[in-house]
Amino acid sequence: MARDRSTTPSPAADAAGGKPKKVRKVRWYHRVWEAFQMTRRVDPAVTWWVLLAFVGVLAVGIGLGLAFGRPVYATIVALPFAFLAALFLLARRAEAAAYRQIEGQPGASLSALRTIRRGWEFPEEPVAVDPRGQEIVFRGLGRPGIVLVAEGNPVRAQRLLEAERKKVARVLPNVPVTLLQSGNEDGQVPLRKLPGTVRKLKPKLTKQEVGEVGKRLRALGGARLPVPKGIDPFKARPDRKGMRGR
Repeated sequence: MARDRSTTPSPAADAAGGKPKKVRKVRWYHRVWEAFQMTRRVDPAVTWWVLLAFVGVLAVGIGLGLAFGRPVYATIVALPFAFLAALFLLARRAEAAAYRQIEGQPGASLSALRTIRRGWEFPEEPVAVDPRGQEIVFRGLGRPGIVLVAEGNPVRAQRLLEAERKKVARVLPNVPVTLLQSGNEDGQVPLRKLPGTVRKLKPKLTKQEVGEVGKRLRALGGARLPVPKGIDPFKARPDRKGMRGR
């Protein structure tokens, strides 16, 4: 009987110790396309805005080239700038679309806060929950001190914030505490502006003091309520299960 000369390894051979399957790399243009697809579902006009940015910058470059008598050279130089302008606009609208998809869901403020890359720690567990409504308080720690962020009904959320502030003050009386509410009502901070508001807080603690405060805060514990996972709007790849509330 003739031997099978096929060199294609079977899945069983791979599982038994053959050559491991290569992990397919995700190229940058794949990520851009995913971001565009996600954004277009929420913001259908993004296609025209991206094209307008590209064509607009390219037209300006060609116009300058014609003015100086070098249209071909100006077109070559303007092409990468037009591409960057389109990518920049797509990133901004993808960020807005990502926030819009999770806005109003429990834990949306935490998802936004965890896009802050450095200097802040935001545990996934809330520190206070109103069982009668959907009011939740999350706590963060950084060099500006402790920040308490509430979401939900403004009146009930403010009561939760004040109760949690007093609780923290009993344990850490000399640590500054900032109270914020996430939402679109008067006195609240819109979800997309929440990370920027926290970043603007001025440092008041040293790194060593932040470590000591963190140890004492962990002893206070949390409310043990599961919340949706975070998003990463700056990479335009939010957690889809979290956005759907699953």
